[in-house]
Amino acid sequence: MHGSQTNIGRQPAIRLNKNDNVLIARHDIIAGEYLIDEDIKISQHVPAGYKLAAKLIKKGESVRKYNVTIGVASEDITPGALVHTHNTTFQEKDRSYKHATEFRPVEKLPMEERASFQGIVREDGRVGTRNYIGICSTVNCSATAVKMIAAWFTEEKLAEWPNIDGVVAFSHDLGCGMEMTGEPMSLLRRTIAGYAKHANIAATLIVGLGCERNQIEDLMKNEGLQQGPKLYTLTMQEIGGTRKTIEAGICAVKTILPEANNIRRQTVDASHLTVGLQCGGSDGFSSITANPALGRAVDILIQNGGTGILSETPEIYGVEHTLTRRAVSVEVGEKLIERVDWWKNEYSVGRDVQINGRVSPGNSKGGLINITEKSLGSSMKGGTGPLMEVYKYAEPIMEKGFVFMDTPGYDPVSVTGQVAGGANLIAFTTGRGSMFGSKPTPCLKLATNSPMFWHLEEDMDLNCGEIIDGTKTLEEMGQAIFALFLSTASGQPTKSEILGIGDNEFVPWSIGIVG
Repeated sequence: MHGSQTNIGRQPAIRLNKNDNVLIARHDIIAGEYLIDEDIKISQHVPAGYKLAAKLIKKGESVRKYNVTIGVASEDITPGALVHTHNTTFQEKDRSYKHATEFRPVEKLPMEERASFQGIVREDGRVGTRNYIGICSTVNCSATAVKMIAAWFTEEKLAEWPNIDGVVAFSHDLGCGMEMTGEPMSLLRRTIAGYAKHANIAATLIVGLGCERNQIEDLMKNEGLQQGPKLYTLTMQEIGGTRKTIEAGICAVKTILPEANNIRRQTVDASHLTVGLQCGGSDGFSSITANPALGRAVDILIQNGGTGILSETPEIYGVEHTLTRRAVSVEVGEKLIERVDWWKNEYSVGRDVQINGRVSPGNSKGGLINITEKSLGSSMKGGTGPLMEVYKYAEPIMEKGFVFMDTPGYDPVSVTGQVAGGANLIAFTTGRGSMFGSKPTPCLKLATNSPMFWHLEEDMDLNCGEIIDGTKTLEEMGQAIFALFLSTASGQPTKSEILGIGDNEFVPWSIGIVG
């Protein structure tokens, strides 16, 4: 964290750095209120989480938060005035990447001192946090079949198999009408394969149509998948159509159930945790509470030998140089910039998307003015450790420590890539209130502020707004998040799991041309 947050729970407005020219409203501040500590009279209503001018900011002058330029004043902004999209503009700036110049290795805890959880140890040594049976479609044409197969296995029918968390369908709208070779097809195949092989999946059934471009045979060959007692395949056109495929799929799952149920949780150390880091619905508090607290939890995780996956490439744009400087090597730093440049110069050219400066309506209503400010908070989820590797979407995560995966900012798509890469836990910060869940990987919702947490308590797992309230320090919240990692990985259900969310959140990234 930059700057000081002393007495954060007692001040109407928060100063994040002594060099900032804006303050953050801790709660709604009405016009006419006087801020004694800053000697400022508020000239207009400032909603909670929004910025106000701490001094005169002249037209063309940088607007600074955490001592970082987040925009430029489009007009003179008087002390005590609201600072938002109406009086600031987004401005590109040159960034010095200085690859690997600030790399510092992490001193990991000795094995005997590491935290532990109750995990599911697979035959190959990988560790799961849940135990699902997956039904994957190769193409949208088999989506109904896989959904109906999974739907047959109700809680009542699975009652005699208490160690199985559920039978879940992974359907999507791709697999045909797309390039037969190249990155779009490779991306789809490694996403499906990542779920089929996931440590949280006991066994998988893959269902295809038969004439699609994403042929089962090619999928299996390209991704090193082999049929066996934990991987079955069905082709609808060969087996006799929809009804027969559903019946065959149900029979296949029934044969899988006894072996899949034959597991027990055992004590393993925290190095077996791979946590996907997500930031949904960021607000003006996210960079003060949930995101840096999650970053602290990630630092603790990495000290324990685990892995944290930062993603959402458009949501690190503007601060990517802070990551390249922490890279383990020049090559890793360059990998990150290569992905950013692809987004900026190829994928998003001329489009009204966040990497080109815009944020969503929800982000704007939460107090954020542009992508630079959002990225400033978003990047904090990764903690302070070195960047060990950069991965393309859905590539298997092989490196321990803090890593990056190239994904969109759209949460279901981003999480799908992280899970395909091997994430066995998701930590999801939210300032507006996300109703997200993901199967087969449990997802923790970390609220940035108390009003939203209490309003949406049924969907939120932890209230990081206590940092703003002054009832917990950043360090204490980081420890609480890490403890929640361990209990959730040991089987404690998340709020989204209790609500049954996660059946519709398998969304592979569609980057190709439909034709």
